Amino acid sequence: MAALHSFLVCVIFAFAAILIPTSTSAQLSADFYQKICPRALPVIRSVVKRAIIREPRMGASLLRLHFHDCFVNGCDGSNLLDDTANFTGEKTAFPNLNSLRGFDVVDEIKAAVDKYCKASVVSCADILAVAARDSVRILGGSFYKVLLGRRDARNASRNDANTNLPPPFFSFSQLISNFQAHGLDLKDLVVLSGGHSIGLARCTTFRARIYNDTNIDKSFAASMQQGCPVNGGDNNTEPLDATTTKFDTVYYKALLKNKGLLHSDQELFKNNGSDSDKLVQYYSNHPRGFAKDFGVSMIKMGNMKPLTGNLGEIRLNCRRVN
Repeated sequence: MAALHSFLVCVIFAFAAILIPTSTSAQLSADFYQKICPRALPVIRSVVKRAIIREPRMGASLLRLHFHDCFVNGCDGSNLLDDTANFTGEKTAFPNLNSLRGFDVVDEIKAAVDKYCKASVVSCADILAVAARDSVRILGGSFYKVLLGRRDARNASRNDANTNLPPPFFSFSQLISNFQAHGLDLKDLVVLSGGHSIGLARCTTFRARIYNDTNIDKSFAASMQQGCPVNGGDNNTEPLDATTTKFDTVYYKALLKNKGLLHSDQELFKNNGSDSDKLVQYYSNHPRGFAKDFGVSMIKMGNMKPLTGNLGEIRLNCRRVN
């Protein structure tokens, strides 16, 4: 009888082990969609390419969407969720309001990839990661393998978006603290800031720098003041560097001349021999080194707190939970 009892207990535990997964997470992998939808990534790239042809600035916008997603509770597509009567998401957070863009392109990508895959198998979070990589590549940067398998969040936090995203007026110490809080280091800070090699910035993000900072080239400041008055014109834009639709190292060369548009950008180079200074100098002269390191840091950032396995969901519509 005791032997039978022991046998039944063993059977019950074995059965439970089958029913209950040992982990709710899984590893991201570059070939995640290879079996379930092998052409998913080329489909995403084709839509991204069309969008950039229509508007070259869109590449920078898609890259920024991924960054702003990952820095708020991980890379889970939470910043794509629209507000509803019962839900306030991240789109209206201060760093995102009237700033994040490209949501229509994400919708276009989602529709195209779901149609090709004949099912909703590609997450919105993965779409952001792949679209960011493709944007960089299309605008002249290097290819890097994106790790995939993220799932989409069922919630979002405007408060976390307000506190977790580094604003353009941050000092160097604030920037490094922010990045370290996300598991990133000095090299990641300097190289990911190179994403500002493409795109535009609104007057409201650099007004204080061009009128108040002393470590700025005077002629550069005067030029920027033409399009960004002391009062008004908040949404007027200026290029983040001189080659705003080409992913290159001109951004770093500008910092060496005190021509960084954002206060936070110029904080990376103060000409005091710091490790940050050395990295800026290195990348300004080594495009291949920058391209390689950018890919490494993007993969590292893309691995921040992803939802995998049984966590989250694969949204049918990137703007709302299922």
